[in-house]
Amino acid sequence: MELFSNFQSVLMRKVLLVLSFFFSTAFAIAQQPPAAYLKAKSDLEAKAYGMAKDGFTPFLDELKYGVLSYFAAFHSAEAALQLTQAPQAIELLTPLKGKAWSKSEEVTYLLAMAYFQNNQLVAGLQTLKGLTPESLLSKGHRLTFEYLQTTSSDFLISHLEQFKENQGFTAALAYGLQKKASLSASERSTLNQILQSGPQGILKDKVLDVVLILPFTTSPEQDISLIESTNFLLELYQGIELEVARLKEEGVAIQLHTFDSKRDLEYLNAVVKDPTVLAADVILGPVYPEETALVSAFAEAQKIPFIHPLSNLGDRYEESQFSYLFRPALSSLANGVVDALKKQGWGKTVAIGYSGNSRDEQLGLLLQNVLEKEGFNLVKVQKVDSKNANAFLQGLGVRRGNQPAVDQVILLSDDPALAQPVFSLMESISAEVPLLVMDSWLGFNFSNFEMLEYANFYFISNNTPKYHSEAMDDFRTLYYSKHLQFPSTNSLLGAELVHWVHANAESALDLDLRLSLDKNGMQPGRLTWGFNFQKVNNNSYSPVFKLESGELIPLN
Repeated sequence: MELFSNFQSVLMRKVLLVLSFFFSTAFAIAQQPPAAYLKAKSDLEAKAYGMAKDGFTPFLDELKYGVLSYFAAFHSAEAALQLTQAPQAIELLTPLKGKAWSKSEEVTYLLAMAYFQNNQLVAGLQTLKGLTPESLLSKGHRLTFEYLQTTSSDFLISHLEQFKENQGFTAALAYGLQKKASLSASERSTLNQILQSGPQGILKDKVLDVVLILPFTTSPEQDISLIESTNFLLELYQGIELEVARLKEEGVAIQLHTFDSKRDLEYLNAVVKDPTVLAADVILGPVYPEETALVSAFAEAQKIPFIHPLSNLGDRYEESQFSYLFRPALSSLANGVVDALKKQGWGKTVAIGYSGNSRDEQLGLLLQNVLEKEGFNLVKVQKVDSKNANAFLQGLGVRRGNQPAVDQVILLSDDPALAQPVFSLMESISAEVPLLVMDSWLGFNFSNFEMLEYANFYFISNNTPKYHSEAMDDFRTLYYSKHLQFPSTNSLLGAELVHWVHANAESALDLDLRLSLDKNGMQPGRLTWGFNFQKVNNNSYSPVFKLESGELIPLN
């Protein structure tokens, strides 16, 4: 009897072991989707939508596949929408409503898209009311704008009260009304109510819409075709246009919309009310103070990022949320210079010469204040030009066989007429005193800094181009093939500006430049040495470079 009992015990343990193995294996199989399902997923990712949809069909049986059938139906609906088979997508998604699973919110969004695609606009809008996560709400509003922006304003007005909480709905209505040649009294009242209720920012589609506003001409009557090929604004535009075209070839959804401000504020005021401008993701330009003041105020009100492409005078933007300088502000230029001088330790005596240009004059005075606070001794701070620049230097003892009275000299000017006599002087006297100049001097065709006996020229970065790089070679080749000349600095800056905008226009952050710039911090450039807009509204990365064996090397 005891033997039989032992036999039963052993047999039971073996049975339990077999059952345990069986259930473990079954669970493992259940955790791993079937190969045919994985093949359908692969087809969906490869955009083979017809094959993917057919591949998911065998797994739609809930009794047999449980939650896996939910995923199969969801992905099958995704494929159906890509094939513009909205009724089938609705049929697949409707049974999933109310199911407790990981993609219940995404089902709501996808079902709304299916209704919109099937022209069941009210059903789509009603469905979106069920969304709760903020990220999906934002996507739902964008989806609404995408499908309703061409819808009759009569239809939208009749349903405004029902769906006014949907920002995409109100944006589509405002967009439609602003495109009409004339408005009735009730339509005008409705439009005003929408605009006064808060900036709509006319909700964007998935395309990065770049609006460029530049004063190509100086009056409403001037013919834009007469603009000179060497005009700096045209050069800027050509760089912007070329980079947009390059990004499009790489598959980026980006669109450039160009406007001429005509140096006419009344005309410009009408331009910013254009629906295309209201729907912009970002506004580049204009460049002149009275125009930038108008566009900056508009951008702040509409919550559309505005970027001044060329100026360093951006103190007025420090408290702005949506206005930026693409280049370093005066404070960033000054900080870069002071940081370099402190790290090099050449000495404490400094002289500053600045041109009559507004930027140079303000930067010279700012540097004087900052350097004095850092313990430097300012021997001379003086306005200079092409006629007295050499006398300014020689008065500091910068001449052959003489010990200079300063440890370093800062010359603030982009004028080649001032730079040429200074370079010729330094070439002839072979003085060792460090001269800090703007990086624009690198592009002057009369200067070969490597021929100097002493490498005593240093260059203040103002979005300095990275001349020796593969990307630069590619851009120069592309630019030459189109314009039969090599790009100017303005063209390089235009292209780099578009690169920077695209690099920071993250859809995950709802195209909010401020969030993206703060998150990214220091970023490498494509054609320049890089950017840092973290917690500031200008490029705070402004090192000083030395030239060594033909290459620029940052001192700081």
